[in-house]
Amino acid sequence: MVPLSFAGEEMALTRAGALFWPRMGTLFVADLHLEKASFFARTGQFLPPYDSRETLSRVAEQIEATGAGRVITLGDNFHDPDGATRLEEGACAMLEELTARVEWIWITGNHDVGKDGFVAEARCGGALAAEMELGGVALRHEAHAGAVGPELSGHFHPKLQMRIHGRRINRPCAVIGRGADGADRMVLPAFGTFTGGMSAADPAVLRALRPAHRIEAVVPARDRAVTIPLWQAGDSRAA
Repeated sequence: MVPLSFAGEEMALTRAGALFWPRMGTLFVADLHLEKASFFARTGQFLPPYDSRETLSRVAEQIEATGAGRVITLGDNFHDPDGATRLEEGACAMLEELTARVEWIWITGNHDVGKDGFVAEARCGGALAAEMELGGVALRHEAHAGAVGPELSGHFHPKLQMRIHGRRINRPCAVIGRGADGADRMVLPAFGTFTGGMSAADPAVLRALRPAHRIEAVVPARDRAVTIPLWQAGDSRAA
């Protein structure tokens, strides 16, 4: 874990892509996309069917490492609205153990709600919320463009893409829009095993985090958070 100042609070970003808020005892993870492999299997694209177990094992490791008493997911918990019904017994048992050990809140995302509005995340425990607020920070799946208060979200699966000494670097990262008076807004990287990603500097990401004084990518590196500038006031990108 590396320390990270956000919205006037001391937090920590883990190398696995989770965010821990010590004062609230809360671990945040975004875009688990559980049961993605079984979704693709329906169309004949066969992937190893263990992505849910692997992702939940990684969440368990983060709970153990941080001592979190609460987990809040930030949407797109399953890859599709029927994902929870396909969760096999072993993975469901893992999830039941986790939701019994800590307070678990599923914030829902666009992949979680079907045409009938049904959401099945709580099959193996936990509570559902479309959005919520914790300690003055808004928690939702997708950043609200134009929002002016502190906010945590997911949805974009940001990755840092750059070349260093001729090598192409492509790593999941958080993206933070730094606002006035601690009104920072952060997009967390995707936590799911089979999740892809988009460039942290994509105009859609930059637009979602404005207004801001500056927008930066944040990557854990050894014992500190490395920040890479993406945009600042006066830059024409994401206009």
